[in-house]
Amino acid sequence: MACRIEDYALIGDCETAALVGNDGSIDWLCWPRFDSGACFAALLGAPENGHWQIAPQGKATRVVRRYRPGTLILETEFTTAEGQVTLIDFMPLRGKASHVIRMVRGDRGRVPMRMDLVIRFDYGRSVPWVTAIAEDTLRAIAGPDMVVLRTSIPTRGEDLRTVAEFVVAEGEVVPLVLTYAVSHGPLPKPVRPAAALKQTEKFWREWSRCCAHEGRWAEAVQRSLITLKALTYAPSGGIVAAATTSLPEQPRGTRNWDYRFCWLRDATFTLLALMHGGYRDEAAEWQNWLLRAVAGSPDQVQIMYGIAGERQLPEWEIPWLSGYGGARPVRVGNAASNQLQLDIYGEISDALYQARKLNLPKNEPSVELQRALLEHLEKIWQEPDEGIWEVRGQRRHFTYSKVMAWVAFDRAVKSCEEFGLKGPVGHWREVRGRIHQDVCQQGFNPELNSFVQSYGSKELDASLLLLPLVGFLPADDPRIAGTVRAIEKGLLHDGFVVRYETQRVDDGLPPGEGAFLACSFWLADNYVLLGRYAEAEQLFEKLLQLRNDVGLLSEEYYPQTKMLVGNFPQAFSHVALVNTALNLSRGAGPGTQRSSGAESPSTQPGG
Repeated sequence: MACRIEDYALIGDCETAALVGNDGSIDWLCWPRFDSGACFAALLGAPENGHWQIAPQGKATRVVRRYRPGTLILETEFTTAEGQVTLIDFMPLRGKASHVIRMVRGDRGRVPMRMDLVIRFDYGRSVPWVTAIAEDTLRAIAGPDMVVLRTSIPTRGEDLRTVAEFVVAEGEVVPLVLTYAVSHGPLPKPVRPAAALKQTEKFWREWSRCCAHEGRWAEAVQRSLITLKALTYAPSGGIVAAATTSLPEQPRGTRNWDYRFCWLRDATFTLLALMHGGYRDEAAEWQNWLLRAVAGSPDQVQIMYGIAGERQLPEWEIPWLSGYGGARPVRVGNAASNQLQLDIYGEISDALYQARKLNLPKNEPSVELQRALLEHLEKIWQEPDEGIWEVRGQRRHFTYSKVMAWVAFDRAVKSCEEFGLKGPVGHWREVRGRIHQDVCQQGFNPELNSFVQSYGSKELDASLLLLPLVGFLPADDPRIAGTVRAIEKGLLHDGFVVRYETQRVDDGLPPGEGAFLACSFWLADNYVLLGRYAEAEQLFEKLLQLRNDVGLLSEEYYPQTKMLVGNFPQAFSHVALVNTALNLSRGAGPGTQRSSGAESPSTQPGG
């Protein structure tokens, strides 16, 4: 089995990414971009599905790893009885080809090393034809794909893999470069590893110096922002939810989804995290990606898109992969892309409003697009939907979905009032008020003294923590305080927040999953708005302890085994970390900014 999820680190070139285990193995690598057929898929099966390990031949007595400060350059230090070596892993920003560069540096003594390389395409299914085309160059081809290995160490073929044994002495550096290119094109030109390392370090250090947060938790905020940058597809500005597919939400579970796409539900919090973090250009590119993705007929807006804005994301299963830790099925694509989720209309409207407040470059088509989306939303907001958590069962009138429909009209009204945009403001105010009243009457349960997951139910939902954060009601409204207390009582498991009680809600899926990390950050944000700063800081510090040794978070945490679960690293978790740190550190962080102008508590519970 592959390493634990928390044993991996991320490297990437802002177009694709790889996961490097603390045993020197690369077990997941998607080439030529995030959502393509993996070249290495051992994470979802066995080394025979694709794998590249460089490690000492003898047992390491000590393994320490770190990112070089402010970069995405990973260093793994192995100490053995013979000495010490450091494995340096990185991907230089892509030019005409994409490279993974691994450099073994001798620090002390003479350490025997072994390389084991298994190249597979099509998620581990296609075995390429490997040819030695020069003394230091191997070429592997299968269909349209080509991978080239360049290294000075002698290699040999063995059981459909490429292996090598070599010794690294103190002061020596042994580079190995794996390059992807299309098979019908020319052989990619070699890179100079030392020069590429220097250029890559320079890029990341200069980028990191733009980070605007210098207060408490600066390192955690910077690492999360670097992770978001690494999950950005530079040609389009889209940000994938995670670098992986089908990492389970509970051990050996079936809730295994493909997250290598861009979700609209992340739009506003991502925009605010980037802007408050000091990355205006990335925020502008994210806004532009959003507008291009949703452009077209309003009734065809999707909840997610491909990294360049693709709309066809058919879901299929890979039967030849056993899945991470035996968690099956392994899925490619995401059928939730065809779901109705009303909250995305609020996300689009809010993201455009916040972009105006933050004085991002104007995008004139956004005005007409926003108006068209509102006209469509007015026709459908009273329909049931699948909700923010993409339940695969019966549609419901999810409370949070209705709240975000309110947000859509609220931000349109505010855009007209504050920025002079043209529109039927009076009518939008009327619709906004009607939705607000509907939610307060049908989404609040007086018996529980809490808002509930869906109209008429008694189930709680962590998405209700977003009500004060999006400004639906002020944090000091008694209904919000009651909702926070109910979630603390009903959804706080082992100190962390679960999304909802899965055994009582989902149809056709087995119950059980980890605590969804973003939800716990939202609880800390609520504590800030409620003035419960000590509790907010305590919860935030507890969440920081869940990061792995190089500062990365997955989608969820499984308290029973004390392990990270779900796709990794998860953009939404890192966005939430940044925003909560800023909320705790500043008088007007993203939570305060987005919740400003909350509806007054004139509508009483149940009425």
